[in-house]
Amino acid sequence: MARNVQVLLVENVDGTGIVGDVVQVRKGFARNFLLPRGIATTPDENKIKDLQVKRKDAIKQLGELKKARTALIEKLKGHELTMIRSCNDLGILYGAVTQHEIAVELAKAGFKGIIDREVRIALPIKRIGDYGVTVKFSEIQVPDDSAGQAKPTTRAAKRDEVSLEAEVKIHVKPDRELDIEKGKADAAAAETATIEKQAKDKGATFTKDKPADASAPAAAPAKAEAPAKAAGKPGSGVKAPAKKA
Repeated sequence: MARNVQVLLVENVDGTGIVGDVVQVRKGFARNFLLPRGIATTPDENKIKDLQVKRKDAIKQLGELKKARTALIEKLKGHELTMIRSCNDLGILYGAVTQHEIAVELAKAGFKGIIDREVRIALPIKRIGDYGVTVKFSEIQVPDDSAGQAKPTTRAAKRDEVSLEAEVKIHVKPDRELDIEKGKADAAAAETATIEKQAKDKGATFTKDKPADASAPAAAPAKAEAPAKAAGKPGSGVKAPAKKA
Protein backbone atom coordinates (compact mmCIF):
# COMPACT_ATOMS: atom_id res chain seq x y z
CA MET A 1 0.00 0.00 0.00
CA ALA A 2 1.44 3.40 -1.03
CA ARG A 3 2.41 5.62 1.88
CA ASN A 4 2.71 8.80 -0.21
CA VAL A 5 0.22 10.77 -2.26
CA GLN A 6 0.67 13.39 -4.99
CA VAL A 7 -0.83 16.85 -4.39
CA LEU A 8 -0.81 20.28 -6.05
CA LEU A 9 0.25 23.10 -3.71
CA VAL A 10 -2.05 26.11 -3.73
CA GLU A 11 0.16 28.04 -1.27
CA ASN A 12 3.85 28.02 -0.36
CA VAL A 13 4.65 25.36 2.26
CA ASP A 14 7.98 25.67 4.08
CA GLY A 15 10.10 22.56 3.51
CA THR A 16 7.68 21.13 0.93
CA GLY A 17 7.37 23.45 -2.10
CA ILE A 18 5.80 26.60 -3.52
CA VAL A 19 2.46 27.35 -5.12
CA GLY A 20 2.00 25.41 -8.37
CA ASP A 21 4.36 22.57 -7.35
CA VAL A 22 3.13 18.99 -7.69
CA VAL A 23 4.78 17.15 -4.78
CA GLN A 24 4.81 13.74 -3.15
CA VAL A 25 3.89 13.91 0.54
CA ARG A 26 2.82 11.50 3.27
CA LYS A 27 -0.82 10.55 3.20
CA GLY A 28 -1.32 11.68 6.80
CA PHE A 29 0.28 15.07 6.11
CA ALA A 30 -2.02 15.60 3.12
CA ARG A 31 -5.17 14.28 4.82
CA ASN A 32 -4.70 16.01 8.20
CA PHE A 33 -3.03 19.28 7.25
CA LEU A 34 -2.72 20.26 3.58
CA LEU A 35 -6.14 19.33 2.19
CA PRO A 36 -8.37 20.43 5.13
CA ARG A 37 -6.73 23.88 5.19
CA GLY A 38 -7.00 24.38 1.45
CA ILE A 39 -3.21 24.60 1.13
CA ALA A 40 -3.16 21.80 -1.46
CA THR A 41 -5.54 20.04 -3.81
CA THR A 42 -5.56 17.10 -6.19
CA PRO A 43 -3.37 17.73 -9.29
CA ASP A 44 -5.18 18.87 -12.41
CA GLU A 45 -3.84 20.49 -15.62
CA ASN A 46 -6.42 23.29 -15.52
CA LYS A 47 -5.67 24.07 -11.87
CA ILE A 48 -1.94 24.16 -12.63
CA LYS A 49 -2.51 26.70 -15.43
CA ASP A 50 -4.72 28.83 -13.18
CA LEU A 51 -1.92 29.06 -10.63
CA GLN A 52 0.79 30.23 -13.07
CA VAL A 53 0.44 33.97 -12.33
CA LYS A 54 0.49 33.36 -8.58
CA ARG A 55 3.46 31.04 -9.04
CA LYS A 56 5.50 33.67 -10.91
CA ASP A 57 4.93 36.15 -8.09
CA ALA A 58 6.00 33.51 -5.55
CA ILE A 59 9.19 32.75 -7.50
CA LYS A 60 10.08 36.45 -7.63
CA GLN A 61 9.56 36.78 -3.86
CA LEU A 62 11.68 33.69 -3.21
CA GLY A 63 14.53 35.13 -5.26
CA GLU A 64 14.44 38.36 -3.26
CA LEU A 65 14.25 36.46 0.04
CA LYS A 66 17.22 34.28 -0.90
CA LYS A 67 19.36 37.33 -1.69
CA ALA A 68 18.36 39.00 1.57
CA ARG A 69 19.14 35.90 3.66
CA THR A 70 22.50 35.36 1.95
CA ALA A 71 23.47 38.96 2.71
CA LEU A 72 22.27 38.63 6.32
CA ILE A 73 24.33 35.47 6.88
CA GLU A 74 27.45 37.22 5.58
CA LYS A 75 26.88 40.11 8.01
CA LEU A 76 26.24 37.70 10.91
CA LYS A 77 29.51 35.78 10.53
CA GLY A 78 31.83 36.72 13.38
CA HIS A 79 29.29 39.01 15.06
CA GLU A 80 29.50 39.23 18.86
CA LEU A 81 26.51 39.95 21.07
CA THR A 82 26.70 40.87 24.78
CA MET A 83 23.75 40.12 27.05
CA ILE A 84 23.62 41.36 30.68
CA ARG A 85 21.73 39.08 33.06
CA SER A 86 21.05 38.74 36.80
CA CYS A 87 22.65 35.75 38.50
CA ASN A 88 23.87 34.44 41.85
CA ASP A 89 27.49 34.65 43.01
CA LEU A 90 28.35 31.37 41.29
CA GLY A 91 27.25 32.79 37.92
CA ILE A 92 24.04 30.75 37.65
CA LEU A 93 21.35 32.83 35.94
CA TYR A 94 18.01 33.50 37.63
CA GLY A 95 16.36 33.25 34.20
CA ALA A 96 17.83 31.19 31.34
CA VAL A 97 18.68 32.81 28.00
CA THR A 98 16.39 31.31 25.33
CA GLN A 99 16.22 31.22 21.54
CA HIS A 100 13.56 33.93 21.60
CA GLU A 101 15.70 36.32 23.65
CA ILE A 102 18.68 35.85 21.33
CA ALA A 103 16.49 36.48 18.26
CA VAL A 104 15.13 39.66 19.89
CA GLU A 105 18.63 40.92 20.76
CA LEU A 106 19.86 40.21 17.22
CA ALA A 107 16.93 42.17 15.81
CA LYS A 108 17.85 45.12 18.07
CA ALA A 109 21.41 44.88 16.71
CA GLY A 110 20.08 45.29 13.17
CA PHE A 111 19.68 41.65 12.12
CA LYS A 112 15.95 41.60 11.49
CA GLY A 113 13.96 38.67 10.14
CA ILE A 114 15.45 35.93 12.34
CA ILE A 115 12.79 33.79 14.02
CA ASP A 116 13.20 31.69 17.16
CA ARG A 117 13.64 28.29 15.49
CA GLU A 118 16.44 29.67 13.29
CA VAL A 119 18.56 30.26 16.43
CA ARG A 120 20.07 26.83 17.09
CA ILE A 121 21.02 26.07 20.70
CA ALA A 122 20.88 22.61 22.27
CA LEU A 123 19.57 23.89 25.63
CA PRO A 124 18.75 27.29 27.16
CA ILE A 125 21.85 29.09 28.51
CA LYS A 126 21.87 28.98 32.33
CA ARG A 127 25.31 30.31 33.30
CA ILE A 128 27.48 33.37 32.80
CA GLY A 129 30.01 32.74 30.03
CA ASP A 130 30.82 32.85 26.32
CA TYR A 131 28.83 30.71 23.87
CA GLY A 132 28.86 29.97 20.17
CA VAL A 133 25.32 30.06 18.77
CA THR A 134 24.40 29.07 15.21
CA VAL A 135 21.86 30.99 13.16
CA LYS A 136 20.65 28.70 10.39
CA PHE A 137 18.25 29.32 7.49
CA SER A 138 16.79 26.65 5.26
CA GLU A 139 18.16 26.90 1.74
CA ILE A 140 15.67 28.49 -0.64
CA GLN A 141 15.37 26.69 -3.95
CA VAL A 142 14.10 29.07 -6.64
CA PRO A 143 12.46 27.02 -9.43
CA ASP A 144 13.49 27.65 -13.03
CA ASP A 145 10.18 27.61 -14.92
CA SER A 146 11.85 28.42 -18.22
CA ALA A 147 12.31 24.69 -18.78
CA GLY A 148 8.86 23.82 -17.51
CA GLN A 149 7.85 22.65 -14.06
CA ALA A 150 10.32 20.38 -12.31
CA LYS A 151 9.50 16.77 -11.61
CA PRO A 152 7.50 16.05 -8.46
CA THR A 153 9.71 16.16 -5.37
CA THR A 154 9.44 14.50 -1.98
CA ARG A 155 9.74 16.07 1.48
CA ALA A 156 12.72 13.80 2.21
CA ALA A 157 14.62 15.32 -0.71
CA LYS A 158 13.94 18.82 0.67
CA ARG A 159 15.57 17.92 3.96
CA ASP A 160 18.86 17.15 2.19
CA GLU A 161 19.24 20.72 0.91
CA VAL A 162 22.29 22.75 1.95
CA SER A 163 21.51 25.46 4.52
CA LEU A 164 22.71 29.02 5.05
CA GLU A 165 24.27 29.41 8.48
CA ALA A 166 26.61 31.55 10.57
CA GLU A 167 28.00 31.32 14.09
CA VAL A 168 27.48 34.22 16.48
CA LYS A 169 29.38 34.71 19.73
CA ILE A 170 27.11 35.34 22.72
CA HIS A 171 28.74 36.88 25.81
CA VAL A 172 26.46 36.47 28.83
CA LYS A 173 27.72 38.78 31.58
CA PRO A 174 26.54 39.49 35.15
CA ASP A 175 24.80 42.72 36.08
CA ARG A 176 27.15 43.18 39.08
CA GLU A 177 30.53 42.09 40.42
CA LEU A 178 30.38 38.53 41.69
CA ASP A 179 31.58 37.37 45.15
CA ILE A 180 32.74 33.86 44.24
CA GLU A 181 33.70 32.88 47.81
CA LYS A 182 30.31 33.94 49.14
CA GLY A 183 28.68 31.99 46.34
CA LYS A 184 30.58 28.84 47.31
CA ALA A 185 29.61 29.27 50.96
CA ASP A 186 25.96 29.76 50.03
CA ALA A 187 26.06 26.67 47.80
CA ALA A 188 27.61 24.58 50.62
CA ALA A 189 24.97 25.78 53.09
CA ALA A 190 22.19 24.98 50.62
CA GLU A 191 23.65 21.51 50.05
CA THR A 192 23.81 20.86 53.82
CA ALA A 193 20.20 22.02 54.25
CA THR A 194 19.10 19.69 51.46
CA ILE A 195 20.88 16.69 53.02
CA GLU A 196 19.35 17.47 56.44
CA LYS A 197 15.88 17.71 54.94
CA GLN A 198 16.29 14.41 53.09
CA ALA A 199 17.51 12.73 56.27
CA LYS A 200 14.58 14.17 58.25
CA ASP A 201 12.09 12.99 55.62
CA LYS A 202 13.51 9.47 55.92
CA GLY A 203 13.38 9.57 59.73
CA ALA A 204 17.16 9.47 60.05
CA THR A 205 19.43 11.59 62.21
CA PHE A 206 21.86 13.79 60.34
CA THR A 207 25.07 14.98 61.97
CA LYS A 208 27.92 16.85 60.35
CA ASP A 209 30.95 17.59 62.56
CA LYS A 210 28.58 17.80 65.58
CA PRO A 211 30.44 18.25 68.93
CA ALA A 212 29.72 15.90 71.82
CA ASP A 213 27.06 17.03 74.30
CA ALA A 214 28.88 18.28 77.45
CA SER A 215 25.73 17.83 79.56
CA ALA A 216 25.69 14.08 79.00
CA PRO A 217 26.85 12.08 82.07
CA ALA A 218 30.29 10.55 81.80
CA ALA A 219 30.51 6.80 81.60
CA ALA A 220 31.04 5.14 85.00
CA PRO A 221 34.54 3.73 85.48
CA ALA A 222 34.92 0.00 85.59
CA LYS A 223 34.76 -1.45 89.13
CA ALA A 224 38.02 -2.51 90.61
CA GLU A 225 38.38 -6.24 91.14
CA ALA A 226 37.44 -7.22 94.69
CA PRO A 227 40.48 -8.14 96.83
CA ALA A 228 41.00 -11.71 97.77
CA LYS A 229 39.22 -12.72 100.95
CA ALA A 230 40.64 -14.25 104.10
CA ALA A 231 44.24 -15.11 103.84
CA GLY A 232 45.01 -18.74 103.87
CA LYS A 233 41.85 -19.61 102.05
CA PRO A 234 42.60 -22.43 99.73
CA GLY A 235 43.26 -21.17 96.29
CA SER A 236 43.77 -17.61 97.45
CA GLY A 237 47.55 -17.68 97.02
CA VAL A 238 47.95 -15.43 100.16
CA LYS A 239 49.69 -16.69 103.31
CA ALA A 240 48.12 -16.06 106.73
CA PRO A 241 50.17 -13.93 109.14
CA ALA A 242 52.07 -15.85 111.83
CA LYS A 243 50.43 -15.97 115.28
CA LYS A 244 52.14 -14.34 118.22
CA ALA A 245 53.77 -16.68 120.81
